[in-house]
Amino acid sequence: MNGEDNNEQASKIPKKTGKLRLFIGAAPGVGKTYTMLREANALRERGVDIVIGYVEFHGRPETASQINGLEIIPCLEIEFQGRVFQEIDVEAVIARKPDVVVVDELAHTNVPGSMHTKRYLDVEHILDHGIDVLTAVNVQHIEGTHEDAEELTGVKVREIIPRSFVKRASEIEVIDVTPETLRQRLRDGSIYPADKVNQALNNFFRLTNLSGLRELALREVADDVDERLQQSYDRSKIPGPVGAKETILVCVSYPERCDRLVKKGSRMAERMKSELMVLTIMDGLEDDLSDRDKTRLAALRTISQKYDARHIVEPRNDRKIGEVIMDVAQRLNITQIVIGQPKASQKWAFWRDNPVKYLLQHMKYVDLRIVGWKE
Repeated sequence: MNGEDNNEQASKIPKKTGKLRLFIGAAPGVGKTYTMLREANALRERGVDIVIGYVEFHGRPETASQINGLEIIPCLEIEFQGRVFQEIDVEAVIARKPDVVVVDELAHTNVPGSMHTKRYLDVEHILDHGIDVLTAVNVQHIEGTHEDAEELTGVKVREIIPRSFVKRASEIEVIDVTPETLRQRLRDGSIYPADKVNQALNNFFRLTNLSGLRELALREVADDVDERLQQSYDRSKIPGPVGAKETILVCVSYPERCDRLVKKGSRMAERMKSELMVLTIMDGLEDDLSDRDKTRLAALRTISQKYDARHIVEPRNDRKIGEVIMDVAQRLNITQIVIGQPKASQKWAFWRDNPVKYLLQHMKYVDLRIVGWKE
């Protein structure tokens, strides 16, 4: 290959990849496609060159009305097993070179004969050619979250978007409506035809299912916000813990009091929809502990597992107990610390110092909760 050929190939490589904007919903009918098309119209009014690569209306006139003159790239028609299917014409989109393209039904599996097996691969191909993409998916199709959705609804999720693709999004937005609002939309015929409404209400669209899926969608966005904050350039300039959710740390030492403390922390975590961690501080490394201390540690781990808490063992290393707790809290982005009141006869002697006093004097931006005992 000569120099001219090299230059020609290099000129075809985009200088930068496109940006991905991902709209996430808890279930069909929350308004993902409607919101995307409304955003597409807003971008067009601001002078952005935007086209539709694929959109599915599902017979919903309110959504169809949002087309509003937007340019549509004709789909490819592919014949398979005696039927004709429509898929994104990826090459036509790339040849058109818009600033932004709308691609609906992200979790879709393409018919054989398409450029890629999955629609999210079509989107990646478009992004790699420097074109921004607006796309949408229901939360149960996201890798990792799909397992929670299956357990919740009892419905097997067969089309899954890799977590790596979700992480590629420069912006994630949850399209949120209450479960009862969504069920009313279903009754009004705004989601499915009338002959499918009762079946849907009694199966996938049960109130418990929708509430759980809504929580998964909101948690997905909260986790994304937390991760972006932690990785941001200015993270070091933000004092104290950052993020969109609470993280609770329960400090335990002896099994006879551990259960009550962790149970208290578990109830807090359930109310706050937060992560629960349990901390045990040991005088040495686990391998060097006595048999008695190993037995105690095993009991503490069992109690932590009982409440689905992450158990952390931290060596003291000649630090004050309060200093150890503070170091762990800062490292794990803790927002709430739960600690037990000592017995009157002990006066913190079993910890050789007063961790509460140390935390109150040195720690900022973290709430401290002391759980009392009845002697």
